[in-house]
Amino acid sequence: MDVPMTTNEMIKVEGLAKSFGHLQVLKDCNLTVQRGEVVVICGPSGSGKSTFVKCINGIEDFQQGQVTIDGACLSSRDQGAAKLRARVGMVFQHFELYPHLTVLENICLAPVHVLKRSREEAQAKARALLSRVGLSDKEGAYPAQLSGGQQQRIAIVRALAMDPVAMLFDEPTSALDPEMIGEVLAVMLELAREGMTMIVVTHEMGFAKAAADRMVFMDKGSILEISETKRFFEAPRVERARLFLSRILAH
Repeated sequence: MDVPMTTNEMIKVEGLAKSFGHLQVLKDCNLTVQRGEVVVICGPSGSGKSTFVKCINGIEDFQQGQVTIDGACLSSRDQGAAKLRARVGMVFQHFELYPHLTVLENICLAPVHVLKRSREEAQAKARALLSRVGLSDKEGAYPAQLSGGQQQRIAIVRALAMDPVAMLFDEPTSALDPEMIGEVLAVMLELAREGMTMIVVTHEMGFAKAAADRMVFMDKGSILEISETKRFFEAPRVERARLFLSRILAH
């Protein structure tokens, strides 16, 4: 079912709540993301950040609320919503690449089988994207032959190959060695500059300051603050956010 949205709204989350058994992990979460906007979600471990973005992408079910992306309600079971869900790119903490497939095969799998593109068209797009992230020479490699940073850049390319209307990142650098983090963040920063709508769960506050239009602070399953980035870092409104920033920026 399609729902009315203003022209610039890409993602709208209303009253989202989720429980695992008796444990409530999300409580009445609301967020609207405009087209081309970059929103960074931060907060302590266990605050519900990852579950929140997984609910937006339909990976996790939720008990209450509604998620709408580009006018399509993702709780709907109609075919149109299912197709749109496939075009919301998701990049995980762990790379989730198929170890028995080459880089090119990993990237082309979903465009061929989900979007029904020809193999030639899918490969052409994959190679263009690999060039964009500086990994053209790795198309025949297997994931085990790549560094963590290279694998995560391939995971981003795999998501981009589906022509996503938005990209969701769930702590994409947390599994990387420190020297590999920069190469992944550089790709994400370039996407942000090109106008990709993005929601990013991360503790990389340098990236947040450089790329985010707004910051979302979560704790104990609730969104406690949504602020413009500059204001959030200079004067967060809630005490819990101030404490979080004082600890994370001290390291």
